[in-house]
Order: sequence, then structure tokens, then C-alpha cells
Amino acid sequence: MASRFLAVLTCSTLALSVLAPSVRAQDAAGERLFRTRCASCHSLEPGQNRIGPSLNGVIGRKAGSVEGARYSAGLRDLGITWDAAQIDTFLANPRAMAKGSTMTISVTNAADRAAITAYLQSQPASN
Repeated sequence: MASRFLAVLTCSTLALSVLAPSVRAQDAAGERLFRTRCASCHSLEPGQNRIGPSLNGVIGRKAGSVEGARYSAGLRDLGITWDAAQIDTFLANPRAMAKGSTMTISVTNAADRAAITAYLQSQPASN
């Protein structure tokens, strides 16, 4: 029984050591993309709105709900709660998803959208 436990533990450790570098690489890519594509208009600090709302805790948040942020009527009335799929759709073509959106940047590359979304998901939400 002990040898089986050690075998499972060894396999788990090996799997994590193989996966961890790719997760770190995706986080680094997501952070780089966020800084170059998003950070001029969005902050990750709670309550720190710029041209766009703070993206702190965006996953699981109702669209158009950040206090003090300016939203188009289309985004305010979208009626969704942000999840990875919604963010991917929005980043691909913001104005198609939310009519009148003032977000002019789209991210056409699916891998870039996935990296940005994963980075946003990895950020701790603060209140």
C-alpha cells in the first residue's frame, strides 16, 4: 500500500513539475499582453478606474457595475456576468458584443485573448 502511495505521489509531482513551467509562461505572456494591450486604459487596482473600469475581480462580476466607471448604455445593459468565455468574446470584438462600447481595441489572436483572460483570472480580487 505504501509503495502504491509513493508511486502516485511521484507521478503527481512529476506532472506538476512538467505543467508548472507552461503555466508560468502563460501567466508571463498574459501579464505582458495585459501591460501592452490593456493597462493604458484599465487598472487591476480596485476603485482605480482609468478610461475604462478597473479589472480587479472582473471574473464573476456583473458587466457595467464598477462604481464610478463610465460605461456605454450597451455595456451597462448587457446583463451578463463576466466569465472567461464572455471576456474572450468581448475582447475579440467589443462593439459587436456591446453596441456603442467605447472600447476601440480588439484582440484578434485567440491565444492572446486566452493569455489575457488567464492572467485576469489569476489576479486576486480585492474589495
